[in-house]
Amino acid sequence: MKYSQAEEQLIEEQGQALFAACRGIVKGEADMELIKKAFYFAKDAHEGVRRKSGEPYIVHPIAVARIVLDEIGLGVKSVVASLVHDVVEDTNYTVEDIEHQFGEKIARMVDGLTKIAEVFADTTHATKDETSQQAENFRKMLLTLSDDVRVILIKLADRLHNMRTLGSMPVHKQLKITSETMYLFAPLAHRLGLHSVKTELEDLSLRYRFPDEYQQIEGKLKATDASRNEYIDRFDAPIVQILRENGIDFEISGRVKSVYSIWKKMQKKGIPFEEVYDIFAIRIVFKSTPLIPEKSQCWHIYSLITDIYKPKPDRIRDWVNIPKANGYEALHCTVMGPDGDWVEVQIRSERMEAIAERGFAAHWKYKEEQWSKGEGELDKWIKQIREALNSPTENAVEFLDNFKMNLYTSEVVVFTPKGEQRILPQGATALDFAYEIHSKIGSSAVGAKINHDMVPIFTPIHSGDQIEIITSRSVTPQPEWLEHVVTAKAKTGIKNFLKRDKQNNIENGMAIFETKMREFGIHPSARVFRKLLPAYQSTTKDEFYSKLATGIINLNGVEKILRQNAASKIIKYWTLQFPNPFKSRNNDRKRPSAAPKEEEPEYRYSIAECCNPIPGDQVLGYKDEADHINVHKKSCPVAVRLAAQHGENIVEAKWSGVKEVSYLTHIELRGIDRIGITLDIAKVVSDELRVNMRELKLQSHDGIFEGVVSLYVKSIDDLKDIVARLGKIRGIEHVHRIETIPE
Repeated sequence: MKYSQAEEQLIEEQGQALFAACRGIVKGEADMELIKKAFYFAKDAHEGVRRKSGEPYIVHPIAVARIVLDEIGLGVKSVVASLVHDVVEDTNYTVEDIEHQFGEKIARMVDGLTKIAEVFADTTHATKDETSQQAENFRKMLLTLSDDVRVILIKLADRLHNMRTLGSMPVHKQLKITSETMYLFAPLAHRLGLHSVKTELEDLSLRYRFPDEYQQIEGKLKATDASRNEYIDRFDAPIVQILRENGIDFEISGRVKSVYSIWKKMQKKGIPFEEVYDIFAIRIVFKSTPLIPEKSQCWHIYSLITDIYKPKPDRIRDWVNIPKANGYEALHCTVMGPDGDWVEVQIRSERMEAIAERGFAAHWKYKEEQWSKGEGELDKWIKQIREALNSPTENAVEFLDNFKMNLYTSEVVVFTPKGEQRILPQGATALDFAYEIHSKIGSSAVGAKINHDMVPIFTPIHSGDQIEIITSRSVTPQPEWLEHVVTAKAKTGIKNFLKRDKQNNIENGMAIFETKMREFGIHPSARVFRKLLPAYQSTTKDEFYSKLATGIINLNGVEKILRQNAASKIIKYWTLQFPNPFKSRNNDRKRPSAAPKEEEPEYRYSIAECCNPIPGDQVLGYKDEADHINVHKKSCPVAVRLAAQHGENIVEAKWSGVKEVSYLTHIELRGIDRIGITLDIAKVVSDELRVNMRELKLQSHDGIFEGVVSLYVKSIDDLKDIVARLGKIRGIEHVHRIETIPE
């Protein structure tokens, strides 16, 4: 379908605007000609194609190129690769054609950005290693990271523009794309130091997943703008004066938290918007003075500020001496401002500001000038990715999980016996440290010396610890080790060892099972395993075979289990609707012909125990290989992970026709202890609200009580009413729904 004259004019105007914006990065006319060639090449390749929004497709690669140029700060080759990044995937052109037109470097970048369109498209017949098209696509993209980090940066720009235009996509696609974004792309942007990209990806994801909450927070931020700005001006005034008196060239601003970070804090602490006190931070960006170390200038500014406002000693964050693993450098402190409010102040140089906002792009810009003396943390991270990608036994989904673990976390800084520095995620153990040194050391670790004290190998480590690993030839990795490590390197090392051992068990267990089934004349079908797996507390066939081979289970009562009638229907205490649940895992799969068009067929589903949704919660469904649907809350981390890895299996789910039946839920309570508080809680729940209470646990210490009440509710509205009524009881300071009872 040809574009209209107005659309052609729009395309040309956007192209000319791009050329003008590129004037600052081109080194000569040859560079500009290459950009123009890429633009017209992509325009012709996508001729007549439209996006879901109806606009010409070429608008998308132009927008990606502008993000790469303006918001990330990359150069000519990245702009060219952005313009042609979808040509190989969506047209008849090949990577070889791109190489012929634009050279080997750009062709390799485009190849890294091109999805695997067909090889892994059919996930209907998933193999036992749970191959996921999305995971394979992501792994392929990361393979180029070893050579050219710009591929990842362009991919983030591509995702950012897709998120900005997500409104034109259907709801189930929005769920899939936002889950991918929150599970991988926002943490990846964080890990690469792209703060503004990460923040916008998170905000846009929240906007489409929970639009009501997003609009409420956004509205309240706008409503409090005036009073907040007035406070910031009062806070800034004495700082501005003292910095000018000391001849410091600087800019000062108040940065408001993102909508997502406010929402996340509200969810984590169970508090309303009005109780989120650290909604903004003060940022001071100074122009560094030659011959004086930047970190010395940071501490000088800190000393001037604390002459005015008293600091909170335990809230100093020194990332100028030890930068974060994503390259972030700054000095953060929290001081007591006017009206008795704690205010965070961030101090950084112009160079630090550039790295904080543009991450890797700025990292390479300053590398030769500032960081030529040694390997930076970002370089070390790329090295770790190379090692993970070279793991021969790790499938794509496992790689994705392990890669994700090392993206979004705080760090601890520890030392080897020789004083070498190592940075690991917060929560890491001595065993993580052992694998960080070398996989052979990790696999034979039996204990550790932390600060010269002998401790178990599973002991958590803290910043400043000096660690020595004790090894033994008689030690080998055990399955329970996986519960005591957090780094991808450690998990991969343990899994690789266990897999070699496990494969033999699986094959032996399969032989035992098939022999037993031949005795009964039964073919091992999907129906057979639907009965056996729950009976033997196994989630997969491989787990069942492995348990069988190692003697954990036996088949003595298998005949009785197989005779039992399977629960073909789930007792429906409520109704859930699944619009188009059999929407294809690929383009060829259709809804079962047996399902009548005029009626919704019955679907087997169950409520996920990881988040325990109740009627009124926003939910989604995850469909397994047997077309059984597990229902999760939209905010459930497990659901986000599944949607990111297997988005084609996510289905819409809506509550409908709720009956008068109650569902178990848990409420966390905390407050000031007093005589009679337990009686008052029981009275409100049982007598006034007439709610059946299953359990009430309260503990008191130092005049403060905390506990959990487990009760049965009919809907989310009932739950909100209970929370509100409990919050009015004298002494109760905190009432919040939790998904599971903490141990």
